[in-house]
Amino acid sequence: MNERATSPGDLDGLIAVVTGAAQGLGLGIAEQLAREGATAIIADLQRDKGRTEAARLQADGLHVQAAHLDITHSAGVATFFDEVIGEHGRLDVLVNNAGVGQIVAPVVELSDEEWDRVLNPTLTGAFYCCRAAGAIMEKQESGCIVNIASINGQNPAALVAAYNVAKAGIISLTRTLAVELAAYGVRVNAVSPGPVYTEFNRQNMAQRCQSLNITEDEMIERIRAAIPLGRWGEPVDIAQAVAFLCSPQASWITGEVLRVSGGMEGVSAAPPKRAQNP
Repeated sequence: MNERATSPGDLDGLIAVVTGAAQGLGLGIAEQLAREGATAIIADLQRDKGRTEAARLQADGLHVQAAHLDITHSAGVATFFDEVIGEHGRLDVLVNNAGVGQIVAPVVELSDEEWDRVLNPTLTGAFYCCRAAGAIMEKQESGCIVNIASINGQNPAALVAAYNVAKAGIISLTRTLAVELAAYGVRVNAVSPGPVYTEFNRQNMAQRCQSLNITEDEMIERIRAAIPLGRWGEPVDIAQAVAFLCSPQASWITGEVLRVSGGMEGVSAAPPKRAQNP
């Protein structure tokens, strides 16, 4: 397991919002930012879980808060960021991590409901947050946004088209906003994680195991073997990349998509033919 690298003071005193941070990658990112000196706000729909994790990190001496946020509600997002400014006076970092995975299905069988269920929080919600935070940072003439994309957004995998499109949209949004906010000194970048063993990935793998008629252990090993560095990622791997992009060391980096995947570029395997209904 990777040891968590910390550089106390790199983000000292910064106010950082991390969406979808009550668990998984988001929680790892919030912890890393706090360990490097930021006040990290766990912004999540899961109110109680966010408070529990914030209390755990506070007990470790970190500056962490929990806040309820539904990123699919445009007016609610605007109110949330107004409240952050009201309490802290500024916003230095936004990490758009919140999103959902897709039920495994080919495009020809993908329902309207599933498409909307994935796109609304994963892409539109990120847009709402970028819009609100970008307006604040533009006025401040300072700030940093990091959007969590995916290797799926660069090299689409079969059977998860809605997720692929959402993450490709995140990449396009990142690059657009980077150009628009550059004159104000605001940097906008994306991180594209490869396979990280979190609850998010476990749910998707369970469905793929069924479709391929293999066990979860076999799927885990199949993916591990496809990663050039030979291991699955961990939340800290992604968190450290995000923290770097938020730090002074990345002060001349904007509009970039940093792939953090152990060298894996994507999953290109084509699924076999499906049984046709008569």
